[in-house]
Amino acid sequence: MATTITAIPERTYNVPLRKQYQKAPNWKRTERAVNGLKAFLKRHLKSENIKIGTKLNEELWKHGIKNPPHHVKIIASRDEKGVVKAELFGVNK
Repeated sequence: MATTITAIPERTYNVPLRKQYQKAPNWKRTERAVNGLKAFLKRHLKSENIKIGTKLNEELWKHGIKNPPHHVKIIASRDEKGVVKAELFGVNK
């Protein structure tokens, strides 16, 4: 049975990142936080193709590689092609 991917309206999530990056060494913490964010979106929006917006990426890397935020509030949406786009909450597209 083939499943069709439908577009979903925007959803708002407050994504916890602390447990993800605490498992990594200090010099890889933000990289692990980005991977944790992608895994969260993959699990919740059922898509392999994930795009992180510019402002969200800047927020994750704002304090460098050793000190990412504990959680981020994002808006995520999936289009008809299955591409998930995530952006920082409150940022105009």
